[in-house]
Amino acid sequence: MPSRLQLLEPLPFTAGEWSVLERLHACFNDREAHTRLPMAIARFRGEVATEIFERARTFDEVVTVNVDERWEETLAGGNVDPMAPYVRLYNEEVDAMMGVLVPAASYRKEHYAYGRFVFPEPHGLHTDHSLEDPAAAGEPICIARIETLGTHYVDGDYRAQDPETQSMLKALRYWTPVPEGEPEEIFEELLRRGTLKTIPVNHVMLMVAGNGSANAQVTQHISARPPEGGLHSAFFQRQYRLVPPSPTGVPVASGPA
Repeated sequence: MPSRLQLLEPLPFTAGEWSVLERLHACFNDREAHTRLPMAIARFRGEVATEIFERARTFDEVVTVNVDERWEETLAGGNVDPMAPYVRLYNEEVDAMMGVLVPAASYRKEHYAYGRFVFPEPHGLHTDHSLEDPAAAGEPICIARIETLGTHYVDGDYRAQDPETQSMLKALRYWTPVPEGEPEEIFEELLRRGTLKTIPVNHVMLMVAGNGSANAQVTQHISARPPEGGLHSAFFQRQYRLVPPSPTGVPVASGPA
């Protein structure tokens, strides 16, 4: 596969990571395996990350784009999007890797953003939705941050945290005070403790999207805080559904969500 990729370099996996991937391959909604995500599956080639970042730096506001049929129509109509060539490659190459790592994964939706991010406080601790169904199980999602603003996530099984930590996580989810303190202080404290860890930039991370199903642990994450004056970055997010296998064992394609 590496010889087929232009944008990304697949990462070697440890024995422990291979074990997690094999479990996800067999049954993506293996909750114990989910507790060991997110996992880096690839990194952007150095020169490509630099090119993407330099394009993002030319925008002083954040441009957010949803990838759907209108996206292709807009580009075909002559509208210029400096990030589109990279997004197309990202889609092709991440899909190729997911076809090996999680064969049942089929594209659901996508968005990307680039420019100068200026929000003074992080986007509250959240999960990405798979289906608008409270009982929906987990589904794969691949995200990437370019050069700056690495995303933070809750490490391990968040349901096993003690009541104090659960309360602190609630402060981050809604960005409101709790008895343990103000959200700004709690944010820094949970980073210091390692309860929150940081996704490395310029890497493609495999995570879990979903709603409230008891048999899935979706990835709880929160965006990094830009410094005063903002910080340029780019962000790609591609989300998948799980396609049930046919009687022959081959996943059956389905239409758009």
